[in-house]
Amino acid sequence: MTINTRTSNLGYPRIGANREWKKALEAYWAGRIGEEQLRAEMERYQLGNLRKQQEAGIDLIPVGDFTYYDHMLDTAVMFGIVPQRYRYEGGPAGLDLYFAMARGNSRAAACEMTKWFNTNYHYIVPEIGDIKPVLTENKPLAAYRFAKSQAGIDGKPVVIGLYTFLKLSKGFALSEIRSVAERFLPVYVQLLQELEREGAAWVQIDEPAVVTGLGKEDIELLGYIFDALHSAVPGLSIMLQTYFESAEPLEALLKLPVQGVGLDFVHDGGANLEAIERLGWPEDKTLGAGVIDGRGIWRCDPEDKLALAERLERLVPEDKLILQPSSSLLHVPVTVRSEERLKPEVRNALAFADEKLAELTLLKRALLEGREAAGTQWTGAKAALDAFRKLPERSRADVAGLERGLAELPDHRSPGYTERAKRQQDKWRLPLLPTTTIGSFPQTPEVRQARLKWRKGELSQERYDEFIRLQIADAIALQEKIGLDVLVHGEFERTDMVEFFGEKLDGFLFTQNGWVQSYGSRCVKPPVIYADVAFTEPMTVKESVYAQSLTKLPVKGMLTGPVTILNWSFVRDDLSRERVAYQIALALRQEVLALESAGVEMIQVDEPAAREGLPLKEKDRTHYLDWAVRAFRISTSLVRDTTQIHTHMCYCEFSDMIDAISDMDADVISIETSRSHGELIASFEEMRYDKGLGLGVYDIHSPRVPSVEEMETGINRALRALHPEQFWINPDCGLKTRGWSETEASLRNMVAAAEDARKKARAIQP
Repeated sequence: MTINTRTSNLGYPRIGANREWKKALEAYWAGRIGEEQLRAEMERYQLGNLRKQQEAGIDLIPVGDFTYYDHMLDTAVMFGIVPQRYRYEGGPAGLDLYFAMARGNSRAAACEMTKWFNTNYHYIVPEIGDIKPVLTENKPLAAYRFAKSQAGIDGKPVVIGLYTFLKLSKGFALSEIRSVAERFLPVYVQLLQELEREGAAWVQIDEPAVVTGLGKEDIELLGYIFDALHSAVPGLSIMLQTYFESAEPLEALLKLPVQGVGLDFVHDGGANLEAIERLGWPEDKTLGAGVIDGRGIWRCDPEDKLALAERLERLVPEDKLILQPSSSLLHVPVTVRSEERLKPEVRNALAFADEKLAELTLLKRALLEGREAAGTQWTGAKAALDAFRKLPERSRADVAGLERGLAELPDHRSPGYTERAKRQQDKWRLPLLPTTTIGSFPQTPEVRQARLKWRKGELSQERYDEFIRLQIADAIALQEKIGLDVLVHGEFERTDMVEFFGEKLDGFLFTQNGWVQSYGSRCVKPPVIYADVAFTEPMTVKESVYAQSLTKLPVKGMLTGPVTILNWSFVRDDLSRERVAYQIALALRQEVLALESAGVEMIQVDEPAAREGLPLKEKDRTHYLDWAVRAFRISTSLVRDTTQIHTHMCYCEFSDMIDAISDMDADVISIETSRSHGELIASFEEMRYDKGLGLGVYDIHSPRVPSVEEMETGINRALRALHPEQFWINPDCGLKTRGWSETEASLRNMVAAAEDARKKARAIQP
């Protein structure tokens, strides 16, 4: 038995139990509070997070995981990696510069934003170029001092590892990564030396990029980096932390001169445990065992986790085992305590961040003292899971019948795209380079307030419906005035593109306060798929039909696709994700047909999160893409050939799945490209894409209004790769988070840019 098994946490949610962090940021951006007040409030939230972990009995508490926006952005500005367009003059970056990199300003576009591995968290992509890194301020050191002075916590500083930082950055060729690493090593050494002098015992160096696969050159680069760090700080204990997948080849990591290696034993498919049993565990290294799911929301099965911990205990030298979550708890809500409306069988089966900390300490006690010492907490956890598993809605005969019939239903459209495109153009008579938007329009305080009053029963259904109709009518009139070619109803009735559908489908439930950070201050409250998913009644027909009745121009019906609903929800863990995706697809198929039957014959089924679920291992990707594409086609394959199916994707690198995008067989796909500064367009320059394509011409997550000339530049670049007859012009994403004035100004400029491009295209056409 391990005598001194410890617990550790890898990171804690920043947003606060009631999103206090988010509200403070937005108050600062709106000018309602100043910098001094913002910093004071942020320190208060940071201290509260630390004390929660301290009170939970966590032995190694992370410091430096708290941020004002994003941890990758923090690392970039800490090393002076600020693009020239921001006119940075050196030294610590002030808040205006820091937030400009994340959100853009009147002079400069924001840095690119993309997904953090296969999660729904977005990070700011550092732009390294030829910038010489300098340690402008040691943020982990400041966090370490803060925890020690304010809470008496000897914390574990968290640092993004150099290998991962470079792998997730841009501005240099892959062949140059070794030389870029050589430029960065001195500042990493300086950072760690300052932590060592301050007295830090452990430093967590996050290297999640290693789980995507290590080739010979990657292993050599990791060896070069960690050899240099060990030589510079031999007295500092370094925990090389991985997560989200198995670390392969594990033997390469175990040879590195680090004092500990953190592994994910939840999302690794059993590979990490198998590797340890095969290789053995070094006598001189500590194992950070990620045994509690850091990304899921379900209570762990205590017997399963204890069996795993006991198995690891037999493999790891005495006093070298640390129990921890599989990843940072950034990806789960803060606490279940406020979820009073859920039925007990479900509520008792949930575990958010605070409950996961309690699970860790309970597991440690059971491991050290036996199950009996864990008492009623142990038996209560087992009983709660048993009651949850027996819920009848988790095993519906009607849904099982639909699943059995999948093999008999077509999952592709007929005729093929080329013939469909001709018939659709004959029907719609759209101009060259048609303009449209992605779907949503600004959710003003008035819209949110009306929805809140309706939910509280303070506004009747009739009055609320009338309010929504007025918003739709105004949006249709504005789009016609601006000159858009294909319109949308604006989605004013929707809080969130996944939550809206989850509320209308069986098998979902919704938390009161289950918020998680998506990017910056943007928080989402993912639906919970806890049972079988089934269609009940039409969900979008009423608003779409009303919008179409107001105009002779086509209005798109707007749905969220099955894979995005899956990837942006917390999903039951007793079925495969593939099977749940098919359940959702079967339900959405009925909605698509209901829209078509009601006369809505342009239908957009958005899949912005399609790539998000892409496995981190290359060998697993083909299977995922096969079932993700099939789920989309199950949703859309029964429509008439003249019904035009659109889809949308955003905030990911798509160059490695262009073939899968084509296989979805949507008539038109729109993809975010503005933050990547046209890099995705190069993918279409290298291959022939044969369907309709809209490459976003401006970034909707920045408050700045792009000029006509700026958008024309993007359009002209795209037309070097695409034929004008297949190119659509649209913003990057929906406009929900923008204000009306900037929305109207940006769309007017977009339409003007499109008209200029049309004139040029007509002039060169034969």
